[in-house]
Amino acid sequence: MQANLLEVFNERDATRRRAAMTRTYASDVRFTDPDEVVVGHEAVDTKAQKILDEAPGFVFTPAGPTRIAGELGYLEWNFGPEGQPPVVRGADIALVANDKITNIYTLLLTD
Repeated sequence: MQANLLEVFNERDATRRRAAMTRTYASDVRFTDPDEVVVGHEAVDTKAQKILDEAPGFVFTPAGPTRIAGELGYLEWNFGPEGQPPVVRGADIALVANDKITNIYTLLLTD
């Protein structure tokens, strides 16, 4: 969960991000958020890069502990300018098999 957030979606260096994806995701990983569903490393890489490109100076930070129940992982996060209150809050829910994320769902949280 931490690697997905910090080493993939928070990583602006494409080479490091792709290496983290290989360690973290199954090759056919399925990523679902309110905007779309993408499948595979290349599509998730494109998604992460787009998010970062659209928000220069923003960073993802965990907003609580990682919670795990069997094959299910959950992590809330914040996204906004470094050192300032978040602009967006969300949560990632992942299914894991063979120590790799196979499915990840991102929910946006509102008050």
